Amino acid sequence: MYAGKMMVVCLRYLKSREDAEDLLQEGFIKVFFSIQQFKGNGSFEGWLRRMFVNMCIDQLRKMKNIRWVSTDNHEIADDHHDADSSDDVPDFSPEEIMQAMESLTPVYRTVFNLIAFEEFTHLEVAEKLGISVGTSKSNYFKAKKNLQRILIDKSVSHEGR
Repeated sequence: MYAGKMMVVCLRYLKSREDAEDLLQEGFIKVFFSIQQFKGNGSFEGWLRRMFVNMCIDQLRKMKNIRWVSTDNHEIADDHHDADSSDDVPDFSPEEIMQAMESLTPVYRTVFNLIAFEEFTHLEVAEKLGISVGTSKSNYFKAKKNLQRILIDKSVSHEGR
């Protein structure tokens, strides 16, 4: 019943479909052994989703060469306003957006997912990943900009055909 939804969660965080499938299987095993922890506060799907997000983050932490801290010193103070946002950005399908997200670095993809899809605050992201709030804001801003660039570049390349 929940396998498809949790697979989407795994795919948003992990680049490889095989890694996502492995985590999905391991995740449901963990869920079956931890089911007594669900107290009925909130929805079961929400609890399940939170478990899978945490497992994805744990999996990413196990990967080598992942730096959670931004490589530059720029911190974005205002994450709610993009000065160069444009109203004439074309619409993209969910599949195109998911494909573009696969191009993001694991750090940007993780921060973007936690804020955009899981609705974490920057403070919660900072605590969960062990980074500063400023780094969370910076990584989220950069993830959005990179996604926009990837999607626009893809749109332009399709128009040129």
